[in-house]
Amino acid sequence: MTNNDPKSTVKAQDLAPQLKTASQATDTSKGKPAPAGATEEGGAPAKKIKKRILRNVPEGEIHIKASYNNTLITACDLEGNVLAWSSSGASGFKGSRKPTPYASSVAATNLANKLKNFGFSKARIYINGIGSGREQSVRALQANGISVISLHDVTPVAHNGCRAKKPRRV
Repeated sequence: MTNNDPKSTVKAQDLAPQLKTASQATDTSKGKPAPAGATEEGGAPAKKIKKRILRNVPEGEIHIKASYNNTLITACDLEGNVLAWSSSGASGFKGSRKPTPYASSVAATNLANKLKNFGFSKARIYINGIGSGREQSVRALQANGISVISLHDVTPVAHNGCRAKKPRRV
């Protein structure tokens, strides 16, 4: 059964490179398949590096959430996209030292250092919560070169809210 069509005939020379790559795809020492992107020498493939594009954002918003347990500080551009964040816990404080004013100032300093890569210089600051690190974090941001355009307290305040529970009879 011979076919003289040159497209349908397969020569042994054409199969040789395929066989060679198939033998390279298995690790000869253990008989296990090699990693998918392994190089010819058997080394690991180069990792894909995600290129991070740093934009120039001279003005934005900083949201400070000061709770009884921690202080969270987030910097956003004017559209609301998060640029960087920091917290007292992420700054290395644990336990009862997290809600202190000093810990929140360290977190604000760390955030200001991250924002230097963006050229961030002016901010509208929104403060939420009743923790002790509210004012100290704003002062630390000002000390690190971020000028405050406006300062808003967005802490929710109940205006008589829901009906209270019935008093307990003892």
